Amino acid sequence: MRKLLPLIGTPSQSRSGSHPGGRSAMTCRFRCGDACFHEVPNTSDNEYVGDVIAGAIGRRSMMRAAAVVTVATAAGTAGVAAALPAAAATGKPSGNASGKPSGKPSGNQQAARGLRYSSVAPNTADAVTVPDGYRQNVVIRWGEPILRGAPAFDPENQTAAAQAGQFGYNNDFLALLPLPGECDRQLLVANHEYTDEVLMFRGYDPANPTRQQVEVAWAAHGLAAVVVEEDRRTGKLTAVTRHHLNRRVTATTEFRLTGPAAGSDLLKTSADPTGRKVLGTLNNCSGGTTPWGTTLHGEENFNQYFAGGSRATDKRYGIGTGVTERKWERFDKRFDLAQEPNEVHRFGYVVEFDPYDPTSTPRKHTALGRFKHEAATVRLTADDRPVVYTGDDERFDYFYKFVGSKRMKHGSSRAVREHNLSLLDEGTLYVARLTGDSPAAEIDGAGKLPADGEFDGGGEWIPLATATAKGGVSHVEGMTADEVFVFTRLAGDKVGATKMDRPEDIQPSPQTGKVYVVLTNNSNRGVGANAKADEANPRNANKHGHILELTEGRNRPESLTFGWSLFLVAGDPDDPATYFAGFPKDEVSPISCPDNVAFDPHGNLWISTDGNQLGSHDGLFGVATRGARRGELKQFLTVPTGAETCGPIVQDRRVIVAVQHPGEIDGASVEKPASTWPDGPGRITRPAVVAVWRTDGKDIGV
Repeated sequence: MRKLLPLIGTPSQSRSGSHPGGRSAMTCRFRCGDACFHEVPNTSDNEYVGDVIAGAIGRRSMMRAAAVVTVATAAGTAGVAAALPAAAATGKPSGNASGKPSGKPSGNQQAARGLRYSSVAPNTADAVTVPDGYRQNVVIRWGEPILRGAPAFDPENQTAAAQAGQFGYNNDFLALLPLPGECDRQLLVANHEYTDEVLMFRGYDPANPTRQQVEVAWAAHGLAAVVVEEDRRTGKLTAVTRHHLNRRVTATTEFRLTGPAAGSDLLKTSADPTGRKVLGTLNNCSGGTTPWGTTLHGEENFNQYFAGGSRATDKRYGIGTGVTERKWERFDKRFDLAQEPNEVHRFGYVVEFDPYDPTSTPRKHTALGRFKHEAATVRLTADDRPVVYTGDDERFDYFYKFVGSKRMKHGSSRAVREHNLSLLDEGTLYVARLTGDSPAAEIDGAGKLPADGEFDGGGEWIPLATATAKGGVSHVEGMTADEVFVFTRLAGDKVGATKMDRPEDIQPSPQTGKVYVVLTNNSNRGVGANAKADEANPRNANKHGHILELTEGRNRPESLTFGWSLFLVAGDPDDPATYFAGFPKDEVSPISCPDNVAFDPHGNLWISTDGNQLGSHDGLFGVATRGARRGELKQFLTVPTGAETCGPIVQDRRVIVAVQHPGEIDGASVEKPASTWPDGPGRITRPAVVAVWRTDGKDIGV
């Protein structure tokens, strides 16, 4: 039986300081089921991505005639908190938010186009802090009614029926889609990843949740579509309640399983002997939009909802042997694997949602594999076939791509939309294997350059299985196609995929086609029996994370080979182990734990963080990816106490972020809130979506 953490607020709970990635014990419990305290699920002996990165830091610094960057074999950064500005120490907003990062120049007017704003200083203010000359508003909060007939939010009397018509909890991924014919309106789609019951219900008893509390939590998970409207005079963005396109999808909404594994014996349950439909979606983290007008949503830490795991496949997916934190198995047998062993096989997919059709049934695409999908982003081939990139957010796991075999059709007829909704059901699923250019004996893990002075690497996409209209074909010896698509992690193990430090968002640049792979952190690297830093990873105990830049062969997304280069190694710029694409480190903001990313209209990469290990709050950062100022990184905003920055959208004149789990601090509860955001003292803390714009009405960062 899995050992549970002590109950929140008990004196015995002293582990918060040791939680990886800067997360509180509460975050680890409710978001990912204490994944960092489980055994590492991947026990294969595949090569680590650290084999390929470390030397790139030193080589690039030498090429730019900068100081040689060495890769520390330990990730500790002593004294960072002491070096923070006064705002960080006091918890007060940093004046008008125009403070310079770590006391260094902001380079406002000389910055890359799109990044010409005054950098926000690191701070611990219980607020969303934005640059000088910018304003903000809360677009929509947890519990606000969006469907016809939904009641006003009442946290003291919340019901499942009410929540099913209201905006859900812990908004993560965001998409903003056009609404032709409706002036100044767009369609916002949001993920609702997970629930913090202790912050939702007064008097919540984690050992004995009530049925009503559990059913409210089911209704607070899932997705939301809500129309939003811009006020041209102020820039304010507000939700349009009860619009006919507004919709909620919850943990009990019917979904279709599609693709080659649909109907497999591995997916059949007593409630669904066909293996083709499933109730709900869980733990939707990041996602993506498609060129055909739908949204994609990655089911991530689904393992934490299921009790009684006993098989080797359960262990590989991090499913515990005992009871769950939320105790849902007490109220629905499908969450008890002793009673429904296949139910867990029906989660861990990429979900496709058609926000323009409120009557449509969302789909789970088995052809994209089953694992902890952080995101799913799409790039088209020259002949309009979709290529989807997605990462498996687990320590030492892999990243993947799917190359479709059917071409997208253009148009808006029902026949065209139905065709395009099937594009992700046929094609080949691949996993990445990275290689280095130097002999392993020349890689010491401390940043010493090998004899050839080169650390740029290459890689290949290893085929796992192909999905066709007639079924699936496995490319993995000893596994059927159904097994590859349902137990995709095991397939990656067998073909020797390269282990990564928690692959999260993966985004291809719309301007250059280069692919950015975000690796949030891995505090277990080099700890105990775990592998130490080697060629492809800059640090042991990698608590700050890094970002790789991949270039597909001939810049074609369907290519089976790629080159890679190091783009960013996160942390305090004063730490010699950090790297910012060669840009001078005395001109960048400190950054820790990159997570979700997005591109702005100028080609800059915007990075949201999760679990900042530098003593300040998480935030949103813009970084130039090309030109003379490549690597220039500037902080745009910070989020409130206990919150994570999610779902960034960067338009010409507006930045939108999801402020997830504000107040998620060890010991916090409804009765003892750690944050009063967004509505002030005496009001319950609520996750929400925030819009930011320039007061002069001009474009962001120009």
